[in-house]
Amino acid sequence: MEKYDIYRSPLEGRYPGERMKKLFSPRTRASTWRQLWLWLAEGEKELGLPISDQAIEQMAKNLTMTDQDFEIAAVEEKRRRHDVMAHVHAYGQAAPEAAGIIHWGATSCYVTDNADLIFLRDGLAILLPSLAAAILELSDFAGQNKDLPCLGYTHGQPAQLTTVGKRACLWIQDLLMDLRNLERARSDLRFRGVKGTVGTQASFLQIFKGDHEKVEALDEIVTRKAGFDSAFTISSQTYSRKIDVDVGHALASFGATCQRIGGDIRHLATFKEIEEPFEKEQIGSSAMAYKRNPMRSERMCSLGRQLDNLAQNPVHTYAAQWFERSLDDSAVRRSTLPEMFLTADALLILLRNICSGLVVYPAVIQRRIDEELPFMATENLIMAMVAKGHSRQDAHERIRVLSHEAAEQVKMHGKDNDLIERVKKDDFFAPIHNNIEHLLEPSSFVGRAPQQVEKFVGNDGEVQMALSKYRKVLASLERSEIDK
Repeated sequence: MEKYDIYRSPLEGRYPGERMKKLFSPRTRASTWRQLWLWLAEGEKELGLPISDQAIEQMAKNLTMTDQDFEIAAVEEKRRRHDVMAHVHAYGQAAPEAAGIIHWGATSCYVTDNADLIFLRDGLAILLPSLAAAILELSDFAGQNKDLPCLGYTHGQPAQLTTVGKRACLWIQDLLMDLRNLERARSDLRFRGVKGTVGTQASFLQIFKGDHEKVEALDEIVTRKAGFDSAFTISSQTYSRKIDVDVGHALASFGATCQRIGGDIRHLATFKEIEEPFEKEQIGSSAMAYKRNPMRSERMCSLGRQLDNLAQNPVHTYAAQWFERSLDDSAVRRSTLPEMFLTADALLILLRNICSGLVVYPAVIQRRIDEELPFMATENLIMAMVAKGHSRQDAHERIRVLSHEAAEQVKMHGKDNDLIERVKKDDFFAPIHNNIEHLLEPSSFVGRAPQQVEKFVGNDGEVQMALSKYRKVLASLERSEIDK
């Protein structure tokens, strides 16, 4: 059947990067199972079980699952209705000297769960440097625009001024929380190890004829070979599905951040203050040729929402488990775990692409400030009059009257805000007429925003400290591009 004749997930061919797709590929999964069986056999041989050198050599030479191996496993699974045992038989055909000792003492979750833990660990290792790169790129943007005043908004309405760079720091601060969450999720991972059918290691205790030290040694050997510092002391047939919940929550939280950032950029694009990258031949609308739709940010919001929804599956799966294990976790995890990571990877590709190419329109920002600043400046005008010896209450009342008159012109007649012109023509404010332009300088309304940005993203700031461990890998990362 042709590839265009069957459904393919967008997460396969459209959004994520190649490294993440390869990590969760059928070949990587099946080959990791074989690696786990080899580590188990090597450990058992090291501890005295009768496993030949030829068996180990054949297993080592056939670690990578071939296309022919997949065909053999498919036939076996159709016959046996058990995917792990189908792969045991396929591996045994590739390594006949080891056919009798593959999976010795293990249960299916020895390969399935330990492999999933490896994928969680390695998936997070792919995501973390990309997230660090996005933070660095956005920090550069914040630093470049730390002094550029813009309207701040509360309740969706113009409030006091902030700066373009300070607003970007709000996004960065949330991304730093995501970085810490994902780092914690990865550092908390432990190996399931060699635990047997219900986690008691009874089968291995039998194999080693009651020698508890050898059972523990085997657990430690395989854990070390898999690259984990430790294994869970307590497990059932599976590792606790609470692990999937924790990792899923960290990923979903990152997805929520992407939705927040994407939403802000979409609103700013509506105001024409900031735009995401827009390529020379990019088409914004099939009907309206003039449009420059923020499609990257819209896609980021969409995938962020999807990641949030996917992360609910581990919660419900964990809650639904019975005693030492029930198999209703299997089918949902086969799709959910890869899709969470593929979606997060796709989000990072988008986020990096957007952050490294944001376009700012200072003239538009200034025009919007000019429309709102007269109202915001009224407190400054009142204080200036008080400084000249006039009553604060009298100045407040006169400003109130003039403000309402100007607001009527804006709202009822669609005219520009002429409050400042009214103040300049009012004799009451004559004492400060020569100082009005200075009182209206936008930079005087942004408080310590530029200094806060510098402290946050500058040398020895929070951002640089958080990214210090990623400096080497960041130096080698290329700019993020999207193909579709």
